[in-house]
Amino acid sequence: MKQNLLLIEDVADLGRSGDIVEVKAGYARNFLLPKKKGVLADKNTLRMREKLVIERAKRAEIDKKEAEELAEKLKKIALEIIVKVDPEGKMYGSVSAAEIVHLLEKEGIVLEKRAVLLKHPIKETGVVEVPLRLPEGVMASVVVKILAEVVGEIKIP
Repeated sequence: MKQNLLLIEDVADLGRSGDIVEVKAGYARNFLLPKKKGVLADKNTLRMREKLVIERAKRAEIDKKEAEELAEKLKKIALEIIVKVDPEGKMYGSVSAAEIVHLLEKEGIVLEKRAVLLKHPIKETGVVEVPLRLPEGVMASVVVKILAEVVGEIKIP
């Protein structure tokens, strides 16, 4: 059974505030309604929708401006990570999106892991440009230098 809800807050992979979405009853009952992320869509809530859409448009404009400023800041940053490699130069493990998010946090930039658009973890040393999707669809990238550590030495590729 499905229910129509008016979203009060943005919900990842579902919709933005002011959207009317159709969701399964259990998802609405167990997640969206208790966390006050949505309300049942009826005649009264449709009036509320107009107000939410206007608020969302204002917030989107501010979010986009902030994301563009962050994208400019990211252009100037080069992240470095030291990884262990065997004598032949093969990496032990890989550099994942979570590690890139952690490196960005050290620089004072907080992003969600899903904002890092890596198809596969990085498995080679060198310099890699990692694409990022910031709020409001703003695209950016950050340079990650992956340095090799061989038995206590740092070898720059």
